[in-house]
Amino acid sequence: MEQSPTPQKPGRIKFILGGLLILAAVVYLIVSSTQGNAEYFMTVEELKAKGSTVIDRNLRASGAVVGDTIQYDPQTLNLSFTVANVPGDNNEIEAQGGLALVLHEAVVDSTRARMQVIYNGPMPDLLRDEAQAIMTGHLGEDGIFYADELLLKCPTKYEPAIPSQSSGN
Repeated sequence: MEQSPTPQKPGRIKFILGGLLILAAVVYLIVSSTQGNAEYFMTVEELKAKGSTVIDRNLRASGAVVGDTIQYDPQTLNLSFTVANVPGDNNEIEAQGGLALVLHEAVVDSTRARMQVIYNGPMPDLLRDEAQAIMTGHLGEDGIFYADELLLKCPTKYEPAIPSQSSGN
Protein backbone atom coordinates (compact mmCIF):
# COMPACT_ATOMS: atom_id res chain seq x y z
CA MET A 1 0.00 0.00 0.00
CA GLU A 2 1.07 3.52 -0.73
CA GLN A 3 1.40 5.88 2.13
CA SER A 4 -0.71 9.02 1.86
CA PRO A 5 0.97 12.33 2.66
CA THR A 6 0.70 13.20 6.32
CA PRO A 7 -1.90 15.88 7.02
CA GLN A 8 -0.79 19.22 8.55
CA LYS A 9 -0.72 19.07 12.28
CA PRO A 10 -3.17 21.50 13.97
CA GLY A 11 -0.40 22.70 16.31
CA ARG A 12 1.75 23.86 13.40
CA ILE A 13 -1.08 25.91 11.84
CA LYS A 14 -1.75 27.61 15.19
CA PHE A 15 1.96 28.40 15.52
CA ILE A 16 2.05 30.03 12.04
CA LEU A 17 -1.15 32.03 12.66
CA GLY A 18 0.15 33.17 16.06
CA GLY A 19 3.41 34.31 14.47
CA LEU A 20 1.56 36.26 11.77
CA LEU A 21 -0.61 37.99 14.39
CA ILE A 22 2.45 39.00 16.42
CA LEU A 23 4.16 40.32 13.28
CA ALA A 24 1.05 42.34 12.34
CA ALA A 25 0.87 43.81 15.86
CA VAL A 26 4.55 44.84 15.76
CA VAL A 27 4.14 46.49 12.34
CA TYR A 28 1.02 48.34 13.56
CA LEU A 29 2.82 49.64 16.66
CA ILE A 30 5.80 50.86 14.64
CA VAL A 31 3.62 52.67 12.09
CA SER A 32 1.33 54.27 14.67
CA SER A 33 4.17 55.52 16.88
CA THR A 34 6.06 56.91 13.89
CA GLN A 35 3.04 58.89 12.70
CA GLY A 36 2.35 60.22 16.19
CA ASN A 37 5.87 61.58 16.64
CA ALA A 38 6.44 62.84 13.11
CA GLU A 39 7.46 66.47 12.74
CA TYR A 40 6.50 68.32 9.60
CA PHE A 41 8.81 71.14 8.42
CA MET A 42 6.79 74.10 7.25
CA THR A 43 7.20 77.76 6.35
CA VAL A 44 5.17 80.50 8.07
CA GLU A 45 3.06 80.87 4.91
CA GLU A 46 2.28 77.13 4.82
CA LEU A 47 1.28 77.15 8.50
CA LYS A 48 -1.08 80.08 7.90
CA ALA A 49 -2.58 78.36 4.83
CA LYS A 50 -3.14 75.03 6.60
CA GLY A 51 -4.72 76.72 9.62
CA SER A 52 -6.69 74.41 11.90
CA THR A 53 -5.49 71.22 10.19
CA VAL A 54 -2.05 71.55 11.84
CA ILE A 55 -3.11 72.75 15.29
CA ASP A 56 -1.49 70.77 18.12
CA ARG A 57 0.62 68.62 15.76
CA ASN A 58 4.38 68.29 16.20
CA LEU A 59 5.86 70.74 13.71
CA ARG A 60 9.14 72.25 12.69
CA ALA A 61 8.92 75.75 11.28
CA SER A 62 11.36 78.36 10.06
CA GLY A 63 11.26 82.13 9.67
CA ALA A 64 13.22 85.36 9.85
CA VAL A 65 13.26 87.00 13.29
CA VAL A 66 11.75 90.49 13.32
CA GLY A 67 14.11 92.16 15.81
CA ASP A 68 11.87 94.86 17.25
CA THR A 69 9.32 92.23 18.38
CA ILE A 70 11.71 90.37 20.72
CA GLN A 71 10.49 90.43 24.33
CA TYR A 72 12.23 88.50 27.10
CA ASP A 73 11.54 88.22 30.82
CA PRO A 74 14.66 86.87 32.57
CA GLN A 75 12.65 86.11 35.74
CA THR A 76 10.15 83.75 34.07
CA LEU A 77 12.36 82.86 31.04
CA ASN A 78 9.41 83.72 28.77
CA LEU A 79 10.54 84.75 25.31
CA SER A 80 8.31 85.94 22.50
CA PHE A 81 9.09 87.26 19.05
CA THR A 82 7.66 87.36 15.54
CA VAL A 83 9.02 85.55 12.51
CA ALA A 84 8.44 86.46 8.87
CA ASN A 85 8.06 83.95 6.06
CA VAL A 86 11.16 82.76 4.20
CA PRO A 87 11.20 80.12 1.45
CA GLY A 88 11.71 76.54 2.59
CA ASP A 89 13.64 75.51 -0.52
CA ASN A 90 17.43 76.06 -0.43
CA ASN A 91 17.58 76.39 -4.23
CA GLU A 92 15.02 79.19 -4.10
CA ILE A 93 16.99 80.92 -1.34
CA GLU A 94 20.18 80.77 -3.42
CA ALA A 95 18.31 82.03 -6.50
CA GLN A 96 17.13 85.05 -4.48
CA GLY A 97 20.68 86.02 -3.51
CA GLY A 98 21.51 83.85 -0.50
CA LEU A 99 20.25 83.44 3.04
CA ALA A 100 21.36 86.84 4.40
CA LEU A 101 19.52 88.74 1.65
CA VAL A 102 16.41 86.54 1.91
CA LEU A 103 16.22 87.06 5.69
CA HIS A 104 16.68 90.83 5.30
CA GLU A 105 13.97 91.05 2.62
CA ALA A 106 11.57 88.99 4.75
CA VAL A 107 11.96 91.29 7.75
CA VAL A 108 11.61 94.59 5.86
CA ASP A 109 8.66 93.40 3.73
CA SER A 110 5.59 94.07 5.89
CA THR A 111 3.35 92.14 3.44
CA ARG A 112 5.05 88.82 4.23
CA ALA A 113 3.16 86.28 6.34
CA ARG A 114 4.17 86.60 9.99
CA MET A 115 3.66 84.50 13.08
CA GLN A 116 4.24 85.08 16.79
CA VAL A 117 6.46 82.57 18.59
CA ILE A 118 6.53 81.86 22.34
CA TYR A 119 9.41 79.95 23.90
CA ASN A 120 10.21 79.27 27.54
CA GLY A 121 13.91 78.99 28.31
CA PRO A 122 17.13 80.97 28.32
CA MET A 123 17.40 83.58 25.60
CA PRO A 124 19.77 82.32 22.86
CA ASP A 125 22.79 84.52 22.13
CA LEU A 126 22.06 84.52 18.40
CA LEU A 127 18.50 85.83 18.76
CA ARG A 128 18.58 89.12 16.89
CA ASP A 129 17.03 90.92 13.95
CA GLU A 130 17.23 88.99 10.67
CA ALA A 131 18.42 85.74 12.26
CA GLN A 132 16.86 82.54 10.93
CA ALA A 133 14.79 80.81 13.61
CA ILE A 134 14.13 77.08 13.28
CA MET A 135 11.53 76.10 15.84
CA THR A 136 10.17 72.73 16.93
CA GLY A 137 6.83 72.76 18.71
CA HIS A 138 3.15 73.16 17.89
CA LEU A 139 0.71 75.75 16.59
CA GLY A 140 -1.92 76.73 19.12
CA GLU A 141 -5.57 77.50 18.35
CA ASP A 142 -4.69 81.17 18.95
CA GLY A 143 -2.34 81.12 15.92
CA ILE A 144 0.78 81.38 18.10
CA PHE A 145 3.63 78.90 17.60
CA TYR A 146 4.66 77.40 20.95
CA ALA A 147 8.29 76.35 20.55
CA ASP A 148 9.79 73.53 22.60
CA GLU A 149 13.17 73.85 20.86
CA LEU A 150 14.72 76.89 19.24
CA LEU A 151 17.70 76.92 16.88
CA LEU A 152 19.02 80.17 15.44
CA LYS A 153 21.29 80.89 12.52
CA CYS A 154 22.81 84.27 11.95
CA PRO A 155 24.11 84.31 8.36
CA THR A 156 26.46 87.25 8.91
CA LYS A 157 28.27 85.18 11.54
CA TYR A 158 29.00 82.48 8.96
CA GLU A 159 29.98 84.60 5.97
CA PRO A 160 33.50 83.80 4.84
CA ALA A 161 36.09 86.39 5.76
CA ILE A 162 37.59 88.25 2.83
CA PRO A 163 41.25 87.30 2.60
CA SER A 164 43.62 90.22 3.08
CA GLN A 165 45.49 91.41 0.02
CA SER A 166 49.25 91.04 0.13
CA SER A 167 51.31 93.78 -1.37
CA GLY A 168 53.53 92.51 -4.12
CA ASN A 169 56.52 94.82 -3.67
